[in-house]
Amino acid sequence: MPRAKGGVVLRRRHNKILKLTKGQRMSRHLLWHRANEAMLHSLFYASRDRRQRRRDMRHLWITRINAAARLNGITYSRLTYAMKRADIRLDRKVLADLAVKDPKVFTRIVEVAKSAL
Repeated sequence: MPRAKGGVVLRRRHNKILKLTKGQRMSRHLLWHRANEAMLHSLFYASRDRRQRRRDMRHLWITRINAAARLNGITYSRLTYAMKRADIRLDRKVLADLAVKDPKVFTRIVEVAKSAL
């Protein structure tokens, strides 16, 4: 029985990987084994860094809220506790946006939250 080597199917699979690694440097977009390693690593980094980006954004929001809260005489942790007591349900993204773009509204939220304490 003759030996089957893959032929067209194998070439298509290799070309698919090489197309994914277009833009990589040196042999990472030319040689199939190197390209396959580069593709696997890049997919891993992409999924890891999507989580990292969410973490970074949350950190940025908390920093902005804390800075604005301190201008209003309260810390971030006390503000979140006061907002929970006052039943104000705004997430960090919205609060940070208010703190940067509309400080008067943020000040009013802080006052309402403080009065709940």
